[in-house]
Amino acid sequence: MKSDFVIAMHSLVLLANIPDHMANSETIAENVCTNPARIRKVMSILRKSGFVKTKEGIGGGYVLSCDPEETTMSHIYLAISSGSLKPHWCTGDPKQNCVISSNTQGVMEEIFIEAEQHMQSYLNQITISNVLNRIKRLE
Repeated sequence: MKSDFVIAMHSLVLLANIPDHMANSETIAENVCTNPARIRKVMSILRKSGFVKTKEGIGGGYVLSCDPEETTMSHIYLAISSGSLKPHWCTGDPKQNCVISSNTQGVMEEIFIEAEQHMQSYLNQITISNVLNRIKRLE
């Protein structure tokens, strides 16, 4: 899975912890421990998907625009990393006469699709607020 998903969740949980306040990419990057350009890339996807709003210029930044009680990790996964469980390359060749070589790709694709469905089902049970509450319990 791409780390963009974890960066997105971390950023959204941070914004949920400061409702009605903006955080710029530098502030978020410092909290996430990455660079501001990477934050801007991830936040752009989140903005296009309606999870955050932005204000540009001095004093600008990002503010949460979704309900953290209703927005699940599955929603974020679908926006950021959908399909990331499936490898970019699979063994075998569907055109070969060998039953193993010709069918491995299709069977593995089915397995990865099923695994992603199971993962999304689990992630659908966890909201941004749930993650924030788990973090706060560790204080």
